[in-house]
Amino acid sequence: MQRGNLDQLMAFVAVARERSFTAAAAKLNVSQSALSHTMRELEERLGVRLLTRTTRSVSPTEAGERLLQNIGPRLDEIESEVAFIREMKGKPAGTVRITATEFAIERLLLPKLAPLLRRYPDVKLETSVDYGLTDIVAGQFDAGVRSGEQVAKDMIAVRIGPDMRMDVVGSPSYFKSQSEPKRPQDLLAHNCINLRLPTHGGVYAWEFEKGGRELRVRVEGQYTGNATTQLINAALAGCGLAYIPEGLAEPYVLKGRLKRVLADWCQPYSGYHLYYPSRRHSSAAFALVVDALRYRPN
Repeated sequence: MQRGNLDQLMAFVAVARERSFTAAAAKLNVSQSALSHTMRELEERLGVRLLTRTTRSVSPTEAGERLLQNIGPRLDEIESEVAFIREMKGKPAGTVRITATEFAIERLLLPKLAPLLRRYPDVKLETSVDYGLTDIVAGQFDAGVRSGEQVAKDMIAVRIGPDMRMDVVGSPSYFKSQSEPKRPQDLLAHNCINLRLPTHGGVYAWEFEKGGRELRVRVEGQYTGNATTQLINAALAGCGLAYIPEGLAEPYVLKGRLKRVLADWCQPYSGYHLYYPSRRHSSAAFALVVDALRYRPN
């Protein structure tokens, strides 16, 4: 339907309900002569008289009454929906879905987004734990969180945290019977706790760097988990060495429940970034989430 046709129908409904060209013209904010012209065009286009005009009143004909009863409620629904959308201006709403690691969700997303959720009750957040490189488009996610090096070049990346380090840690009980590794290759002789990546089923290779030399070590051990909480709990229980984010290990290291090894091989790397497709249409809710998560160094 052309825009002009819709305007004519809206004008007809106003006249038929008001029973007056004068009142309808005032309601539509148009002149009475322009409204009369619009009604004549509509009747000529449909080939049927819709209104009966006298010097004192205006009333719909049988055809006009049928048209009013059928399109009136529908036009009301359209106007109501448009009004609702206008009211949403400045009132963000909707669900934002993000895939991230468990550590990123607990340490970055929830602390930064909790105040936003309290302030905007119509904004909803859904997070999904995943350690693989999820296809956020295929998975119908609005965004993902990964370290900067893992973000594809065709994505927009927004830094949401400082540089990070990984730690290799073990419990004091474990080191009672095992010597400390001095270099990454020594890990092959240790009982290591693996992280299985759900995306392709493989286990995560531990990454190290020192003096420009980079190493990836595929360790072996008795226990394999698929979440960082499982890894740290296994390390605390003395099951072996774990490779976990420094921020997660630090409290236990300070309390003496875990001991850090190979610290000189665990170099800082680009911290967490929020990434999303460059073609993504940004809603007000998503824009708020991005701004709340954006990393702002002190």
